[in-house]
Amino acid sequence: TLIVSYFHKHMSEKHMGAASTVILDGGMGRELQRAGAPFRQPEWSALALSEAPQAVEAVHAAYIASGADVITSNSYAVVPFHIGETRFATEGQALAALAGELARRAVQASGKNVRVAGSLPPLFGSYRPDLFDASRVTELLNPLVNGLAPHVDLWLAETQSSIIEARAIHAGLPQDGKPFWLSFTLKDEDTDDVPRLRSGEPVAEAAAVAAELGVETLLFNCSQPEVIGAAIDAARATFERLGVEIHIGAYANAFPPQPKEATANDGLDPLRDDLDPPGYLHWARDWQQRGASHLGGCCGIGPEHIAVLAQKLV
Repeated sequence: TLIVSYFHKHMSEKHMGAASTVILDGGMGRELQRAGAPFRQPEWSALALSEAPQAVEAVHAAYIASGADVITSNSYAVVPFHIGETRFATEGQALAALAGELARRAVQASGKNVRVAGSLPPLFGSYRPDLFDASRVTELLNPLVNGLAPHVDLWLAETQSSIIEARAIHAGLPQDGKPFWLSFTLKDEDTDDVPRLRSGEPVAEAAAVAAELGVETLLFNCSQPEVIGAAIDAARATFERLGVEIHIGAYANAFPPQPKEATANDGLDPLRDDLDPPGYLHWARDWQQRGASHLGGCCGIGPEHIAVLAQKLV
């Protein structure tokens, strides 16, 4: 009885991120390409939803097998930026629903207690806070939310470059009681002593807004590992100052620093040789020591990386 009781307590705490690190999944696009799934620009990872859905489910299954506690729906590229205005208008909600269904199916097939995060991407293009258009948020967000809602356990607004879009996405979510996770992408180059979003806004300001919005977990993603530690420090200090308990997490990419004119997923960038699984673990351990409890990977970080995180981070 004691053993069973301990097991349930441990699993419950792990699920909440209290007793041990919550392991997130890694990138989707490169894994689809590596598996031979149809993959081209501008559709990026959305192409496989319609042409090779089994490949998407297989990538999810690989991350679950590697030890991920949370997998993310393959809805990142289901926006006009990638699939075009016409196709988004006619198929956006159905593609989002399929993305959610494939993730849920992979979890059910695994028999494991894995949560599905509904990916809500930058609505107007990654790394492009300048393209934000408040007048179109509802038009672009609603199909994603409506399609994903039946299949996901939590909402993840990821790779956000600015506070204004994060606020807009939060405002457009249903009052369904599901946790809201928010992940910002950070300025990779021309950085000063203040960690900043790609918009130039300080991370400390973004963390204060996250607290205001009732975010359950604040993360930093799709940035080089070198800039994430300072962002974690700034977020933790902000939450301590405000007296709030919010989980902090990170999932970096394996790219070299991205210049200002770069757009995420505008092509397959080269990957850094030093960010193999042991190299990436080095960074993840640093983030963990700084207070991050939710750790995974973004573009270029695959199941082999996640397996090492799951084995080594406790």
